[in-house]
Amino acid sequence: MATAGYDNRLILWDGATRVAVARANHDHLVNACDFSHDGRWLVSASSDYSARVWSLPDLRLSVVLAGHGDDVDMARFSPDDSLIATCALDRLVRVFGADGTLHHVMAGHTGNVLALAWIDADRFVTTSVDGTLREWHAREGTCLRVVPVGMRTDCVAIAPADTVAGGTIIAGDDLGRIAVLQGAGAPPVFTPGHRAGIKKLMLSRDGTRLVTLGYDRALGVWDFMGGTPRLVAMCDVPAPIWARAAAVLSDGRIAVGTFGGTYAVFDPVSGVWDCEGVEAGPAINALAERDGAIVAVGDAGTIMTDGVAGRSLGSLCNFVLPLGERIFAGGHLGELYDADSGRVVHRHHAPLNCGVAFRRGGVPHFAVGTYTGEILVFSLVCPALPMPRLVATLPVHGNAIKALAVGGGSLFSVCANGTIAWHACETLVETHRIERAHTRIANAAVALGDGGFASVGRDRMLRLWLPGGDVAIETPHPNSVKALAASPCGRWLISGSYGGTVVVYDRAIMAFLPMRRISKAGISALIWSGRDKGFVAADYEGVLHVVALPGAVAERMAA
Repeated sequence: MATAGYDNRLILWDGATRVAVARANHDHLVNACDFSHDGRWLVSASSDYSARVWSLPDLRLSVVLAGHGDDVDMARFSPDDSLIATCALDRLVRVFGADGTLHHVMAGHTGNVLALAWIDADRFVTTSVDGTLREWHAREGTCLRVVPVGMRTDCVAIAPADTVAGGTIIAGDDLGRIAVLQGAGAPPVFTPGHRAGIKKLMLSRDGTRLVTLGYDRALGVWDFMGGTPRLVAMCDVPAPIWARAAAVLSDGRIAVGTFGGTYAVFDPVSGVWDCEGVEAGPAINALAERDGAIVAVGDAGTIMTDGVAGRSLGSLCNFVLPLGERIFAGGHLGELYDADSGRVVHRHHAPLNCGVAFRRGGVPHFAVGTYTGEILVFSLVCPALPMPRLVATLPVHGNAIKALAVGGGSLFSVCANGTIAWHACETLVETHRIERAHTRIANAAVALGDGGFASVGRDRMLRLWLPGGDVAIETPHPNSVKALAASPCGRWLISGSYGGTVVVYDRAIMAFLPMRRISKAGISALIWSGRDKGFVAADYEGVLHVVALPGAVAERMAA
């Protein structure tokens, strides 16, 4: 058994005892791994822009598959182990020899390429954000066909050749549907599966059972003997489960990724989960300042105030939002929490990504951005009441909302597909929209002091959306940009990357200050701290870093 982790590690496990027998490291997140069919090698795909081949069982580095222009999401051996195909967020598909020789670079997808599966020793299929499946000839370096799905697809599998459904292509899309393609030129036939996007699907070795994992926090087991999915069981998954990684074991049990340092195992016969040894990691995902103290929350779901553990919410949280005397948080279970009491005050069918507070009609409100593209608007008509009231559900984007900001009477949202939108805070009516404002995934946004907004993303661009016009500024970050914050006046903006670098942009002189790498882990969150008169950064190792402004500036602000 092998696992790829966001702690940059690749781990080989004894499948019987779940004891780690070998470890290796990438320079950044490890997104996927795949065994060669002869059992001698393991290939891994990473956000360090590389795929790597390791010998087994010692995990000694053998070959680096370099030259990718962005995060590598997947790498897989061909059935005869002579080739390795990779797909990356630079929207290109590559074919390497097992010795690392680059044979082909193939373009065609117009969105990030997320997954691939081999049909036979010559052909493989890729999925993408662009709503298509593409079949490629690995040895000729050509695209054989394009299959419109009409929706982002994150995962794909191929039925084994020696089964009834041999060669059938199965994919999971962002509407929670299972798409099945039987035969060359056949259009997809859809089966409703999950209430939110399917993030992982896999077949048992004999091709008779299909397993799906969705962002609705559910695991589905399907009979696939006849080539059409028939639901056998659908069950909720425990809080530590990461619904993007799974493998069917030889005994029929299902190994599933977690937010901890090991994997969980599900027995579909008994319906029992084995989460022994699974503990959430230290990563911090969100920061806020409350009454002069820094509040943090992350993978463990524990509210930390100036480093002191408070209420445990029991699941990974993506945001924390102070609002008057209240504080709210939410995350991957789709649950909105009163973070002081731990009470669940709202449930959504998909993860909650971000939140922002504002006033509407003189009444405190807050908005929450969801994985499925809605903005949930809540009212605190009476702050003393335990339950905020959901007053609107705005279907704003067709993909995950990554950030929200409020300023100048507008609610600003950025979507994973790069689209941005403005809504009037008072009427909640959309006033403006720019499709594909970022060319890659947009990750963060912030309000500026002059009624404008700023956003950053995987395209490494800082974009200013100002009343007088838009400005695009290339950042010096070598890696994709994850986080963004601004000083209250809007003059200084700080961005942080997955590579651990931070850089401050001074709008007064229209220049970046010197960039620094402050963490070996990626920067996960940034805020302005009035207490520290500077910025505070959090990383994926759970460490906080104070990023001061230049000395003279800091002295003036302190005075």
